[in-house]
Amino acid sequence: MESFFKSNCLEVGCDEAGRGCLAGPVVAAAVVLPLDFFDKDLNDSKQLSAKKRDRLRLVIEKEAIDWAVEFVDNQTIDSINILRASIFCMHKALDRLKTPFDHIIVDGNRFIKYKEVPHTCIVKGDAKYASIAAASILAKTYRDEFMIKISEEFPDYLWSKNMGYPTQYHRDMIAQLGTSPYHRLSFKLLDDPKLF
Repeated sequence: MESFFKSNCLEVGCDEAGRGCLAGPVVAAAVVLPLDFFDKDLNDSKQLSAKKRDRLRLVIEKEAIDWAVEFVDNQTIDSINILRASIFCMHKALDRLKTPFDHIIVDGNRFIKYKEVPHTCIVKGDAKYASIAAASILAKTYRDEFMIKISEEFPDYLWSKNMGYPTQYHRDMIAQLGTSPYHRLSFKLLDDPKLF
């Protein structure tokens, strides 16, 4: 895990969580880490246990120079598409940072220029660079927390376990019960298109 892509400037890492889900928001985070930040467990959030993610979230929130988390709801995702919604969500998180930054590194291969700040897209960046890994952990933990909360409102879909991802159980419940106000109606919600 590299500390920075460019070490001679103030760099911010961005990532999102929930892009492939059938329900709930997409959540993005932006994180500026200090030059000397190190934690042996820091990694792509998908590679970590929930316990390690929760511990790291507290460490990141305490030790980061600056950080922000933003949400974009399922209605917006349906109206502008998931790629645009993910990038819009990252821009919203960047807007909330109070510390001026010189360079943005983004997980993945697509981004829309933010103001006049140069950026670099890095495929699998959340496993390569500390600030992107930190952003992935914040985005994932905040989104999971939200999905667990709305699961109390609609317990049948089992979002507290599947977090809105397209598990077979989740699809079966959509086929049986129909959609909730949190489902992304522009997504292919069922395996069998004849049922939709």
